[in-house]
Amino acid sequence: MTRLGTPLLVAGLLAAALSTPMEAANKEHQQMMADLRMLQQQTQALQVQIAALTEALKTVSQRLDEQAATSRRTAADAKVQVDAVGTDLRIVREKVDETNVRLSSLSHEIEALRTSPAIQAPATPPAGGAEGAAGGTPVPGATAPAGPPSPGMSPQRLFESARADYYAGQWALAVQGFETYLKTFPKSDLADDAQYYIGETQYMAHEYGQAVAAYDRVIAAYPTSNTLPDAYYKRGLALSTLGRAQQAKESFEFVVKTYPDSDAGRLAKQALDRLSSPRR
Repeated sequence: MTRLGTPLLVAGLLAAALSTPMEAANKEHQQMMADLRMLQQQTQALQVQIAALTEALKTVSQRLDEQAATSRRTAADAKVQVDAVGTDLRIVREKVDETNVRLSSLSHEIEALRTSPAIQAPATPPAGGAEGAAGGTPVPGATAPAGPPSPGMSPQRLFESARADYYAGQWALAVQGFETYLKTFPKSDLADDAQYYIGETQYMAHEYGQAVAAYDRVIAAYPTSNTLPDAYYKRGLALSTLGRAQQAKESFEFVVKTYPDSDAGRLAKQALDRLSSPRR
């Protein structure tokens, strides 16, 4: 080989050696570009999917909000209905209780009428008006004593009739009416009130000794009566009027000690103060 051919051979070999890495680099670059485009396409596809999912989530969230609002409205309506039903039930319960009270009162009256002794109609007065059997002269302005109550009269009606006489100041008629009530319906719920009103009527009629006896019967016969504070207090007033100061003081002291918060207790305290203060 000549000297000229040797350099050319070397140059060709160098060119071949340099062209191989460049071709490899180009292929690697092309591959990377292809991978990059693929990644960009995948990214775009993911972005589209994310956007779709976001819209779907918004739709689901709106539906959930609507369902929650509907549930709240339904719950509020249900609460209103429950409150209305509760109010209606309370009204019905009150009416039932009131009816039961009325039925109980009627039952007591029916039982009292059933167990009461036979009531006779008042006898026909003799001819001549209010003249006696011996032919006495009638007293002008005298009132004939009232007869027994009409057959079938209820305890409540008989009691109210006697109390009407009391309010009208017809003391004798009121006492007679309350005594008739006690004889006819001794086990009635108003028996203690009737006995107390006997004492009140006799006190108003200035029959203080009889009033004390009537109040004593209230205290002895009806130990759970709601009239006891007033019975003790009025008993003390009647005793004081009769000049029995020590007994009156004991009656007032019992009311103050036993029923301090009642009206009778406060009045009894004032009466005690009057008894204790020296007279001028």
